[in-house]
Amino acid sequence: MVLKAFREHFGRGYEVYEKSYREKSGFSFFLAKGEEGKLLIVAGEKAPEGLSFFKEHKIEDKRFFFCRKNHENLEVLKTYFSDLKPVPIGLKPSFGTGDRLGITTPAHVRALKDSGLFPVFAQQSVRENERTGRNWRDVLDDATWGVFQEGFSESFGADADHIKKEEDLIAAAREGFSMFTLDPSDHVRNLSRLDEKEKNAIFENILKKERLDKIYLGKKYTVVKEKVEFDEKNLRDAALVYYDAVVYVSMMYQILKDEISDFDLEVSVDETETPTSPLFHIFVVEELRRKKVEFTNLALRFIGEWEKGVDYKGDLALFEKEIKMHAEISRMFGGYKLSLHSGSDKFSVYPIFSAATDGLFHVKTAGTSYLEAIKTVSIVKPSLFREIFKCAVNHFEEDRKSYHISADLSKAPDIDEVKDEDLPKLFEDSNVRQILHVTYGSVLRDISLKKALFETLEQNEELFYEIVANHIKKHVTLLGGN
Repeated sequence: MVLKAFREHFGRGYEVYEKSYREKSGFSFFLAKGEEGKLLIVAGEKAPEGLSFFKEHKIEDKRFFFCRKNHENLEVLKTYFSDLKPVPIGLKPSFGTGDRLGITTPAHVRALKDSGLFPVFAQQSVRENERTGRNWRDVLDDATWGVFQEGFSESFGADADHIKKEEDLIAAAREGFSMFTLDPSDHVRNLSRLDEKEKNAIFENILKKERLDKIYLGKKYTVVKEKVEFDEKNLRDAALVYYDAVVYVSMMYQILKDEISDFDLEVSVDETETPTSPLFHIFVVEELRRKKVEFTNLALRFIGEWEKGVDYKGDLALFEKEIKMHAEISRMFGGYKLSLHSGSDKFSVYPIFSAATDGLFHVKTAGTSYLEAIKTVSIVKPSLFREIFKCAVNHFEEDRKSYHISADLSKAPDIDEVKDEDLPKLFEDSNVRQILHVTYGSVLRDISLKKALFETLEQNEELFYEIVANHIKKHVTLLGGN
């Protein structure tokens, strides 16, 4: 009745998102889109306490309050619907969908609803926030409005990703994030850069702090019928690579515990040059447990190349052998999942990863949804896509510095020579994908480009959602989801 009354009076000026409609405590809440953009509409005898609105209309016995889609009104909405607050995941299989644009969550909801994978709809790294000009509040609010728009009333998570600094950790905790990914890569040593003398000297300094030799030397484990044991050399190397990183994680964990009591913690050692051997994996877990760090996910540096925006590069048979060992180790210790970062389009490894971990996994994607958004532009507005691509090419060499990719700019096409109908096919080219993948910050800092990009996606909203959702569903299916 409420939606019918709204349409009868405002139907020409507003498009209603029917799935967003909810009722609670005598109020009706839903989203509508008009010339002012997307708005929260609240119907009731009076306005809910704390709600801010810029106009109201009375229709029969109800008043319709037109409200901005802002943080304050979202907080009011959460007081009525607690499912709009992210929650910890625990050991359920889970999938994170980063959204660099802040408008893609409805597509992510469509892809992950009833999939069997616990969704993490708010997921952004510090690096991505810096490049997009967003903050933790923006990320969580944008995702939550998307959840509300789609009428999703199940649980979801929010991941403050790749945190290195205490202030970022505290800020994310205070905004309501439920998952925190600590990135200790600045404290991980690269063995290839040290000679034997340096290795021994550093290890001796570590032993002065803690006698790791007395704890680990001669300690044996059986992993997938293989026996692994700490000897003087591999213990030294494990400590060199990870000891300081674990100390850092322990310190950050205590800071987080002082802020909130219930959360998922992910420890990420994936953005390092040194692959995590099974014995190194054991060392990290043993040390985290020894320091009483309770963690939910562990992201290792698996063998092979995990470049952004493209499929896995490496020996799949060797990866399968190693992931089975890592999965066995995680089951042996218990209480945590293996996490796969750089999950964007790692389609060839998904079935192997899912089978080996038997559902004890978390997978992250981010740039892949941005690429699908740009692909949508290439379909509906070729001229804008060409501008975006040129901007990406111009900023690629600078933007690539903090990403692990192998794209060759010399192999980029002359975009003016590609026919309009062939532009979407460029997304099959790994060079094009990576050029676009890492230059999102430069594109979004260009005010005119950003405005045109958002307007184009808004005007083609359903196609945009369909393209992204279909792509994410491919991830879900290969991971064994529904």
